[in-house]
Amino acid sequence: MTTSDRVHAFRDDVLGDLDATGVAELVATKQIKPREATEAALGRIEAVGALAAVEHLDPERALDAADREPSGAFAGVPTLVKDNTDVAGWPTGNGSEAYTPRLAQTDSDFVRMWSTQGLTYLGKSRLPEFGFSASSEFMTRPPVRNPWNPAYSPGASSGGAAALVAAGAVPIAHANDGGGSIRIPAAACGLVGLKPTRGRITPDQLDETMPVKVVTQGVVTRSVRDTARFFAAAERAYRNPRLPAVRMVEGPGTTRLRIGVLYDSVTAASDRETRAATTATADLLAGLGHRVEEIPLPITQQFADDFALYWGFLAWYLTRTGKRGLGPDFDPSRTDNLTQGLAAAFRAGYRRFPATLYRLRRTERAYRALFTTYDVVLSPVLAHTTPKLGYLSPTADFDRLFARLYAYVGFTPLNNVSGGPAISLPLGTTRSGLPLASHFSADIGDERTLLELAYELEQAHPFARIQDA
Repeated sequence: MTTSDRVHAFRDDVLGDLDATGVAELVATKQIKPREATEAALGRIEAVGALAAVEHLDPERALDAADREPSGAFAGVPTLVKDNTDVAGWPTGNGSEAYTPRLAQTDSDFVRMWSTQGLTYLGKSRLPEFGFSASSEFMTRPPVRNPWNPAYSPGASSGGAAALVAAGAVPIAHANDGGGSIRIPAAACGLVGLKPTRGRITPDQLDETMPVKVVTQGVVTRSVRDTARFFAAAERAYRNPRLPAVRMVEGPGTTRLRIGVLYDSVTAASDRETRAATTATADLLAGLGHRVEEIPLPITQQFADDFALYWGFLAWYLTRTGKRGLGPDFDPSRTDNLTQGLAAAFRAGYRRFPATLYRLRRTERAYRALFTTYDVVLSPVLAHTTPKLGYLSPTADFDRLFARLYAYVGFTPLNNVSGGPAISLPLGTTRSGLPLASHFSADIGDERTLLELAYELEQAHPFARIQDA
């Protein structure tokens, strides 16, 4: 792969190569107007249209909002909301071809909170059906493409968001994570993706109804400081008294950490490039003075099987309740092969579900036990490097597709089930030039340690940029 394979929109306009904090500072000091930033972002989105990352675009509404002189941590910064989250007046399609989406009547709880940060919403980004897959691909519609090389997957489920941020169309975008859906596309597209502790960010109503609350809201960014700024601003809008405060994190910490390293998951051994990248990150940490050592897996095969059944439950529930929740024209036979296969797997194994829920709810105990000895756990984000489009296509036979997903996504679900925070950082590259990330987990409520460590690593090993030769 060469730099000519890359698709990006970085150019000499008011956005330049600035991150969201940089754009917000220009707006705050009146060096640019929010309308100028919005116009530049709309032009950039058009320039990277080949990535097929946008589900819904509303330039007129965005420009009108930009003219209202917004306030907040990211005042005037253009962005998109993921298309499984309601924005009043826009359709919410959930990446599905099984129904015609209706216009949302109200903003979701997360969007109401995020609006306090002053961003300008341009539209909605694409995701695979209901966010179930680790690649943003569809039965009949074009896939979302990775801007580093359009032949490859951008990850999922926040694949559209990650593709747009990595390509420079916008500097920050909404994402959410129910099994890795912030961290996986961040890893594939070379971004920072922090899944927060359960309950840290204002939850959406649907997130709260799950028997195991695996979904959390967040963002994908190109810099650690943007992610830190988002969390500080979110905490000012909603402060969970059960969790320690994050506050504004502005640089590396001084404490040398005890860091445990995992190389393989319970579902698969990591491939050679992924293992080498994890080793390189471990060596970097040791060189910075942290105490680093390999540790055994904290979970067993039972956890992976339990998560798979829960994954199936979510698909089954959505297909059963779709007419009531999504619209009377919802047709479960028009859902994709992954959704249908997951639902069928749940129906076949539903008798095991009560015991599965019991074990999953106890996962937090095993997870937290790790952090009586270690401050942070390092692992790969995924078991192998980013695949080409088609490898995880929902048009594939379900058994083959599920086996591939089961092996690929072996590390991230533990944080969703336990509720612990984790961050993906783009610290490596593959032989073909694609991003290759490292994954860092911390104890419940300890996003601050993750952000301080992320700052330190970003300074010690600056992240590769798509616009650089």
